[in-house]
Amino acid sequence: MPQQGSPRDPRERDEAGNGLHSRVLAELGPAIASGEHPPGTVLRIDELESRYGVSRTVVREAVRVLEAMHLVESRRRVGITVLRTEEWNVFDPAVIRWRLAGADRSRQLKSLTTLRTAVEPVAAGLAAHAATPEQCRELTVLAAEMAAAGRAADLDAYLVHDIAFHRVMLDASGNEMFARLGDVVAEVLTGRTEHHVMFTAPDPEAVTLHVRVAEAVRARDAVAAESLMREICVGALRELDILAP
Repeated sequence: MPQQGSPRDPRERDEAGNGLHSRVLAELGPAIASGEHPPGTVLRIDELESRYGVSRTVVREAVRVLEAMHLVESRRRVGITVLRTEEWNVFDPAVIRWRLAGADRSRQLKSLTTLRTAVEPVAAGLAAHAATPEQCRELTVLAAEMAAAGRAADLDAYLVHDIAFHRVMLDASGNEMFARLGDVVAEVLTGRTEHHVMFTAPDPEAVTLHVRVAEAVRARDAVAAESLMREICVGALRELDILAP
């Protein structure tokens, strides 16, 4: 927690304040991410004030957050310029969320799921060597909870346990870079559910694979853990081919 009088991150001020920054970000961020304001577009502070009915200070705070994500660049006497997609911080959870809410959802999901396919199997193999006994227990419990939610066709509960499972797996790899991808995976899994890009009930085969991954990690079988996690990720890609062609 910041000390009294110390500067705070714009996103923290936003959450602690009256929600105006959040409202501007919740509208302007997706508008940029979806291409409504294409790269090269110049936005003016006074126009944004009028459009969203907020003060100049609120607009500037929102713009600072967007600058931190590399979505825009603010320059005096020029205005706020929307940057090229290649410059965006595409790993920022908010950017992922906004892009998944747009028309390019299918391509984004496939791109992110391909990333998972490259990373998560390796992380599972590493976890078989590096996971602590507590992490092994967590994976086992979470896999069992996923199975219970799957049998009940409770997608909300399943999502919570699924996100937690993959976070623990990435953390258990012992690789700090992999661990930082937990938020990325969480947004992908959440986006699939919220935008109905998954079957109406969890795939029983995928549930079983999660259980087997937990067992392989607990047994310190790196080859099996990596292979089983790859099956999970490849299965998610196949599901996208069906539901988001």
